[in-house]
Amino acid sequence: MNAASSLPPILARSEPAPSAPREAFFLAALALTDFRTYPRLRFELPAGPGLIALTGPNGAGKTNVLEAISFLAPGRGLRAAGLQDPTRWGASPAAPGQRPAWAVAARVRGPAGTREVGTGLDPVATAPERRLVHVDGTPARVQGRLAEAFAVQWLTPPMERLFQDGARTRRKFIDRVAVGLDSLHAERVQSYEQAARERIRLLTGPAEACDPAWLAALEARMAETGTALACARIAAAEKLDAACLGSRGPFPGARVAMAGEIEDWLAQGPALAAEERLARALALARGRDAATGATGAGPQRSDMAVRHTLRDQPAEQCSTGEQKALLVALVLGAADVLAAARGARPVLLLDEVAAHLDRLRREALFASLLDSGAQVWLAGADREPFESLSGRARFYAVAEGAIEPLP
Repeated sequence: MNAASSLPPILARSEPAPSAPREAFFLAALALTDFRTYPRLRFELPAGPGLIALTGPNGAGKTNVLEAISFLAPGRGLRAAGLQDPTRWGASPAAPGQRPAWAVAARVRGPAGTREVGTGLDPVATAPERRLVHVDGTPARVQGRLAEAFAVQWLTPPMERLFQDGARTRRKFIDRVAVGLDSLHAERVQSYEQAARERIRLLTGPAEACDPAWLAALEARMAETGTALACARIAAAEKLDAACLGSRGPFPGARVAMAGEIEDWLAQGPALAAEERLARALALARGRDAATGATGAGPQRSDMAVRHTLRDQPAEQCSTGEQKALLVALVLGAADVLAAARGARPVLLLDEVAAHLDRLRREALFASLLDSGAQVWLAGADREPFESLSGRARFYAVAEGAIEPLP
């Protein structure tokens, strides 16, 4: 039995695959094993997109459900979790020779019909810690395969600091958009980061162990993959800029662009010239990078710049309320970009968003979500902020590792 087969099988199909492409991606069933607070969870959903509201006290596991869904995309999920972090505290190995391991599986639907996807920590104790992925029962070598079968965007309370936190947080945001446009983007990011770590290891290690030929090969790889991922981010930012240019009722328009040295190089000439300049910059910076233990040139120095359209003001200089409204506009714009590229709207995961918006913006958001035709998962401690959705959304109570429908 291969390692991927140890991921939990999704529930048996209760409905045939749709005969025509859908206009929205959506989950039809979700299965969790030893994920956060859930020893086991099997959750079937009515067919079709729509709004799903999860309510329950703090600590009940609402965000855990959203996080599990976010792992059906490449990356570390909406909490940016470490590989072992989602494993339920106190979980036992499923069999001798295995480690405790989390797993998420789902039946999803989209333009390609019904797909079964899953991911989780490799349970084999003697194997390196790694994340397994399977699509339609077949192991996948790269996480990018998930992006081919499913599309998802999210908004969580920590993201409200998008404009105050470092550039890395904003790069992660644009990377999610880029992966939705090109599933190979996730692999390029991983390849670049792996080469960068190995280069720093050589530079900071014993001088006799630093092979110049291997160092040059790593820098060539960084220059090639780094330029490619910078190009992908620029393309994603341009699409996001177009999608966010106009206001959405109380949500302002936004201008979006990637900014940095490599972006300047790409604006001045062809990608091959930028690749050569990056390779030279890396070679010239070996001494400095050895002293600092960090790479000083490359796409990891770039930033996603956002401006409030009406005020023509950088997002980081806007008020807290304006920043929240800009963030919602960016997430809705990112969903529009993915919908245009994939032919179907992505699933949206919105954690505690209703409680953090004033009534006007909350009702405008709900109206936009209802009109979009997307499957949207909303989580909140109280039902009161969602009352205007009564009769228009499906409500579920989350408590003690279970999800129960509400009237």
